[in-house]
Amino acid sequence: MAWGTKISDIISFISDRTAKVCLTIFRILAVIGIGYWLMKSIKERQSKTLIFAVSLILAGALGNIIDSVFYGVLFDSSSGQVASFLPAEGGYDAVFHGKVVDMLHFPLWSGVLPDWIPFYGGQYFTFFEPVFNIADMAISTGIGILIFFNRRAFKHDEPNQVTETAENQNL
Repeated sequence: MAWGTKISDIISFISDRTAKVCLTIFRILAVIGIGYWLMKSIKERQSKTLIFAVSLILAGALGNIIDSVFYGVLFDSSSGQVASFLPAEGGYDAVFHGKVVDMLHFPLWSGVLPDWIPFYGGQYFTFFEPVFNIADMAISTGIGILIFFNRRAFKHDEPNQVTETAENQNL
């Protein structure tokens, strides 16, 4: 979630661990639905744009599920180090409590801002602070394709105007 926001930050009576399980279960149900949509689209020979976009969404969702379901059991903590696969002491958490780990961070500029800048002058600042992950980029790209190439993705056969005109004349 954006800047580490969790469901438990929004709904305060849910613990972090319960929120994590709820999110993982939602992801699993979503992947089942997206997988069904993809299979149906392939069988019905829908547009390649739609199939490509839905495939990206499914791949990203599966990547997030694999991380959140299994990563905590299979690896030790990766904070400040490279994680070890199947450590002798076990993973850092239980099934369904893993963290999404394929994160990227590209700060474009870091430094102290000049004093003449209002409110932030003289403070340390990093331009493009957000961290994002590969799976979420796949999901976002797939959704972006569906939005921007909507007509190409969801092609509908136009009725033949000649046939329609002939039918109307016979009435």
